[in-house]
Amino acid sequence: MEKLRIVFMGTPEFAVGILDTIIKHNFEVVGVITAPDKPAGRGQKIKYSAVKEYALSHHLKLLQPTNLKDETFLTELQSLNANLQVVVAFRMLPEVVWRMPKLGTFNLHASLLPNYRGAAPINWAIINGETKTGVTTFFIDDKIDTGAMILSKETTIYPEENAGELHDRLMVLGSEAVIETLQLIAHGSVTTTLQTDNADIKTAYKLNRDNCKVDWNKSAKEIHNLIRGLSPYPAAWCLFKDKGEVWSVKLYDAKIISENHSSPIGRITTTKKEIKVAVKDGFIQLLSLQFPGKKKMQAHELLNGITFSEEAQAE
Repeated sequence: MEKLRIVFMGTPEFAVGILDTIIKHNFEVVGVITAPDKPAGRGQKIKYSAVKEYALSHHLKLLQPTNLKDETFLTELQSLNANLQVVVAFRMLPEVVWRMPKLGTFNLHASLLPNYRGAAPINWAIINGETKTGVTTFFIDDKIDTGAMILSKETTIYPEENAGELHDRLMVLGSEAVIETLQLIAHGSVTTTLQTDNADIKTAYKLNRDNCKVDWNKSAKEIHNLIRGLSPYPAAWCLFKDKGEVWSVKLYDAKIISENHSSPIGRITTTKKEIKVAVKDGFIQLLSLQFPGKKKMQAHELLNGITFSEEAQAE
């Protein structure tokens, strides 16, 4: 059995769960690589990545390169004398980095590869109405999420589950996959499977304002999947128009009401406690949402302070 000296690379909360599990299983982490600090929020205060916060609290050697090909960084990385690198939710690595350790560099990806390669696999699996997903470990190569697969673990996506809930479950499942992968590598018993491309492979495109906007002409199921697939972050959104005013509204939680109606698509109807939007095959009831400059609210809370006319429209 070979003793592993691991460099871990990652940035968000998802990566922290994996790093913490590696530490708790008594693997030696000789260094952590994460994104540079950057200003965030209205005050533009410097914000540390979740991985940096964890690394500092556990007194781990930390590097934050802006350029992964910089000679100073490469020298520092080499000096850590790692024989394996583990990557979780980081950025694309240059070949000089991923080829450095003797035992290679593997990545944990939050999908069942080759499906949902890319930046937002958890979100797109829900948005596309998948009923199962999982995690995959694979050795990094010169493309994005295309390397030889080591192992995968599958789980169900529940009908009302949102991206945040699935994220948390996949973090646990991913931790198990990484530990099993480390054990295989330490024992020299890894076997890999090459990914095969085909025309049906689905991609996890980067999320942006355009692909997060609700199209009320779609089916209730498609709209519901978009809302839960983007909740709690970055959140689906649409425009509410009423009485000459226009609001950009974030939508966090909704449910489908299947019933026939004659309302125009996008028409907003309300009671004292409910907000519904008409779609072609029923209504989308909005359970929690956020108006500009306000906190996220339940529908009944919002309706305490705002009334809509019978002409109110979602676009």
